[in-house]
Amino acid sequence: QVQLVESGGGLVQPGGSLRLSCVASGNIFRISAMGWFRQAPGKERELVATITNDGSTNYADSMKGRSTISRDNAKNTVYLEMTSLKPEDAAVYFCNAYLRQSFLSRAMDYWGKGTLVTVSS
Repeated sequence: QVQLVESGGGLVQPGGSLRLSCVASGNIFRISAMGWFRQAPGKERELVATITNDGSTNYADSMKGRSTISRDNAKNTVYLEMTSLKPEDAAVYFCNAYLRQSFLSRAMDYWGKGTLVTVSS
């Protein structure tokens, strides 16, 4: 099956930077888009950034100017570089991929288990 594994989370000081990585593996025919979502305790999961197969990007308003999403298609990997981190950025960050496992399969959303980002002094 498809597996998404995130890495790079951890503790960072306010104003600091962090780079998250997510590797998709398994039976993958084509990845249409990958992205990052986050969820803080008691809050709904929200979009952070996405990137399509052709490189088109989309960012949450709160992340514009403070984050960069990129990908390495050959490695089925997506990255999220975050800077000027704020306490409100603290959350579990989930990797998402919209992909097809075969030519005859429907594209579906797949999720990683998440990586915790803590922003604290």
